[in-house]
Amino acid sequence: MINKVIKKKRSLRIKRKLRIRAKIFGSATTPRLSIFRSNRYFYAQVIDDTKGVTLASVDGKKMGLKNNKEDVKKVAAALADSLKKANITEVLFDRNGYLYHGVVASFADSLRENGINL
Repeated sequence: MINKVIKKKRSLRIKRKLRIRAKIFGSATTPRLSIFRSNRYFYAQVIDDTKGVTLASVDGKKMGLKNNKEDVKKVAAALADSLKKANITEVLFDRNGYLYHGVVASFADSLRENGINL
């Protein structure tokens, strides 16, 4: 029973991910900000899809921060600092199939507070 529920949730997330990815394409002027959340940690990277290059990334695991609203704000602040160093002020937000709620929304709001336009 539990395996069925997990498989269903995973398949729904993958469907959402593909639907979002079909509409979003990052360029050098407005790169794509892709996030990944595991049960413990939060990761984010900024990608230029035309060149296929990661411009900036942040790893919550290396920073010693967990996947909760308070720690994700610190992750967002670190990413905003690295984006400002690279002269990037606007990104396209790829939530990677995750619902815009809770940790994901907290991350996006914190980025906006730090001067990055989504």
